[in-house]
Amino acid sequence: MLKALGIFQRATADQLWRMLRPSDRHDRMTRDTLNALKGSGLVRVETRLESGHQLWVLTEKGHKEAKLLLPKNVRMSALRKLEFDDEGRPVEADGYDEHAAAVTSTAAVLTGAGYGTPLSWQTEIAYRLPYGYTQYADLTMRAPDAGVPAMLLEVDRVTEPVDDLVDKLRRYSDWFELLAPKADANKERAARGAAVHDFRLWSRIYPPTGREGYVPVAFVFTGKTAAQRESRMRRLEQAARTYFAGASYPGRSAGITAVDYHRAVPVVVAELERITADPAGAAGAVWRRLGREEWQTLPEALDNPDGDRLYAAQWKEARDRRAEREAAEREAAEREAKRPVCARCGAKFSDERWQQVRQSSWPGKWDDLCGECAKESVARAEAERAAQRLAEDVAATAAEPETLRARGLFRRRG
Repeated sequence: MLKALGIFQRATADQLWRMLRPSDRHDRMTRDTLNALKGSGLVRVETRLESGHQLWVLTEKGHKEAKLLLPKNVRMSALRKLEFDDEGRPVEADGYDEHAAAVTSTAAVLTGAGYGTPLSWQTEIAYRLPYGYTQYADLTMRAPDAGVPAMLLEVDRVTEPVDDLVDKLRRYSDWFELLAPKADANKERAARGAAVHDFRLWSRIYPPTGREGYVPVAFVFTGKTAAQRESRMRRLEQAARTYFAGASYPGRSAGITAVDYHRAVPVVVAELERITADPAGAAGAVWRRLGREEWQTLPEALDNPDGDRLYAAQWKEARDRRAEREAAEREAAEREAKRPVCARCGAKFSDERWQQVRQSSWPGKWDDLCGECAKESVARAEAERAAQRLAEDVAATAAEPETLRARGLFRRRG
């Protein structure tokens, strides 16, 4: 409890319940714990919100205690000091708006769904850009055990212009492209695929994502109507496509449809209302990857089934097809090299003539001739045989005695 308040500075019992004890049916145990800590002088109620929830903060004593409990690498929030008016009465706290409440609620529902612990979160982390601008993330999450080594979150109450959200995404993209100190710019330009990230600043700060692309960015929308939130997500999707859409792999004309996401920002959107209404909470199918239509779980939305895996499969298919085509071409060339040539006219045998010669049981007289020349030879031979038979008949008739010829003629006439 002290650690969570040390990170988020202010929270309601409902938010702390969702974050720390999501398996409880209600926040009674959380409220009892807060009251016990209040009795020990570690926490206090800063104000009561319009919703009726009490807003809890650390006292100076509790702040010191939380600082001892938190690891040194976790950013400690500033102490909310109790102020008094001229008559010694506590001054009603201000500065806690609905956006701050939505940020804490987002962290609460994600933590309650198994995405890390309160120590997995940091708020208002600065990302400094070389052109003098510093981009602050509402939330930074590290939940490697849940398959999300790192993710940056922006909470939007449907109040900012969509162009402002696009500008945030552009600045994140600019920051992801910054070179690390002493990185070789020439080697970075020559790098391909995931190797390019080894030269970037972000890879010195965050662990590998386990997927193609930069650290994912999530926009969590809340407030207004469902239709307004949906419209906002669609407008963001249209305006920010250049940052999340990826690029074509080389060889698209060869049947490669996979997308290269290595230099893209994976962007997912969600609605706080959808998350809290889903029985599985943030672990359910309440996330949508920009560029897709279906609602998915967060690991599914961050996955890239149309990225490297598809490219490897399509490249293998293209390679196999090319190998088959080349093998067929070699086989055809070898077969052509063996194709017989007509001994008379020099023409190559047709497939039909070649097959006819090969299927013959005995060597033929004209096996070395093509089909046309063989037909001509057969026709010529037949004509020669017919002429020879006619000549023989004529000669035989001329040699017969006259009486036999006459008798034969008489017999024929009778």
